[in-house]
Amino acid sequence: MAAGHTVALVLTQPDRPAGRGMKLQASAVKQYALDLRLPLAQPHGLRLDGKYAEEAAAARSAIAAAKADAMVVVAYGLILPQWVLDIMAGPGKWGCLNIHGSVLPRWRGAAPIHRAIEAGDSHTGVTIMQMDAGLDTGAMLLQAPLAIEPTDTSASLHDRVAALGARLVVQALVDPSAWVVTPQSAQGVSYAHKIEKNEAAIDWRMGAVHIERQVRAFDPFPGATAQWAGETIKVWAAKALADGIQATPGPTHAVPGQVLAADPRGIVVQTGTGVLRLDILQRPGAKRLAVAEFLRGFALTPGMAFDLGLPKTPSL
Repeated sequence: MAAGHTVALVLTQPDRPAGRGMKLQASAVKQYALDLRLPLAQPHGLRLDGKYAEEAAAARSAIAAAKADAMVVVAYGLILPQWVLDIMAGPGKWGCLNIHGSVLPRWRGAAPIHRAIEAGDSHTGVTIMQMDAGLDTGAMLLQAPLAIEPTDTSASLHDRVAALGARLVVQALVDPSAWVVTPQSAQGVSYAHKIEKNEAAIDWRMGAVHIERQVRAFDPFPGATAQWAGETIKVWAAKALADGIQATPGPTHAVPGQVLAADPRGIVVQTGTGVLRLDILQRPGAKRLAVAEFLRGFALTPGMAFDLGLPKTPSL
């Protein structure tokens, strides 16, 4: 809108329960649309033969009535059925443009930002693509890379990806007749599967580098978790320590999950490969705390150990 485009219709997810009271909350997209008095639709589904067929039919009517030149899609959360693609592929239409948070074809799917951090990628980026019936398989219009910083979390990287995506989609809409439509390569395809809560558990048999990436990738959701005597502790910041750095006296034959040091400088834990320093932690019902403050109310001494966590294939 700031670039001068007219938004003929806004589609966003239905209001969802959120917060401690689990009250229905409008999405930021909905609130923005209401503030500017834009036409708005919130169907629970878009399948004309599905559970929400009536809502889907109403959405189809609204999309057709909008007579938009293009549909811009980002993190919508519903797969667009063929009828949507068909409406936007008619005469004079420029189709459905997806702002995808990776350099395709790497990290197609629901969680490209999380998976790029988890995998240790040095770069990600944004792709503006024309949507088709596949999962992020459409032809590409624009791409731009973005460096992943060693301290990036999914939250911090998301914000930079979002800003880049906004700039790119506005650039793409300046002159659709100038688009260079490029099919995706069949090489280098990978899938960023949806993040599940059960992935949050830290398995101390994994390498320190892997666990550090896991902590950063799962901030803010679902948060990496460690089990201590039946209590779930969330780990929000951690650092894999290079060989030879950790000289604090501790167990000489430590096993994965064993605490090597616990002082205001950090909680140092043995992993399957290398050691990991925990810097910010959170107990259930409490707030995130730097390790110095956390240890004032949580007794840890060298030799004690976290529970191992869920079984996974050991890896760096």
